[in-house]
Amino acid sequence: MSESIINGRRPVAYKNEAFLSSPDARILRILSEYLEPLGHFRRERIRDTIVCFGSARIHEDGPLGLFYRDARTLARLMTEWSNQFANHTYRFVICTGGGPGIMEAANRGARDANGKTIGLNIGLPFEQLPNEYISPELSFEFHYFFMRKFWFAYLAKALVVFPGGFGTLDELMEILTLAQTQKLAKKILIVLYGSEFWKEIINFDALVRHGMISPEDVELFQYADDPESAFKILRDGLIEYHITPETPETPAIAKSRDPQNPEGTN
Repeated sequence: MSESIINGRRPVAYKNEAFLSSPDARILRILSEYLEPLGHFRRERIRDTIVCFGSARIHEDGPLGLFYRDARTLARLMTEWSNQFANHTYRFVICTGGGPGIMEAANRGARDANGKTIGLNIGLPFEQLPNEYISPELSFEFHYFFMRKFWFAYLAKALVVFPGGFGTLDELMEILTLAQTQKLAKKILIVLYGSEFWKEIINFDALVRHGMISPEDVELFQYADDPESAFKILRDGLIEYHITPETPETPAIAKSRDPQNPEGTN
């Protein structure tokens, strides 16, 4: 490990780039991917999110462009609705993985409604760049997949999953498992968009029939095939579980109610 020695002195540890990039400092890098977004969400007063997953390979003018357009429309509808709650905090902010395809469409729809929108980007071998529709102050870059997953789940009150591949399936199963095992201290709404696709890709009925999941597990999610139906499912569920009656806030984020007191201190 090479280090810069200036006037015979080593740099202090927190300025020592060689140390910070070493295996010994891995825990610091992991903590950074928790603490830096935490502070940023507090300052931007983000209380909770609606997460949209789906393929990066679906493009507006491609053969599956309908899903792109529907994701954009749904995100716009959700943001137009959620804008009414923007006061001391921002509610139900559209959040994606930050890349192209369905992620871009959802961020774009939120931008169409003049709302804030979040992108949780990840460094990949085939470099995934943040799309242009993410609010600049809410564009994040992660190295560790599990820290990115944490931020997807921690603030989410709902999840909309459009057709996608391995990454989309991974995120869907992660949230379904957390909900099934009651590891989420909240009700999370899960909508699978495109029933024909999902019923072909995953045979949930067969999982029940073989005893791999319980019959009630298929009630953890609902299907939708058009933006208006998905919007109604989300709106009605959010009102029932997260607005009426009012539920406790996410302590680490939403305590910053006073813009003059961004750290939420008493």
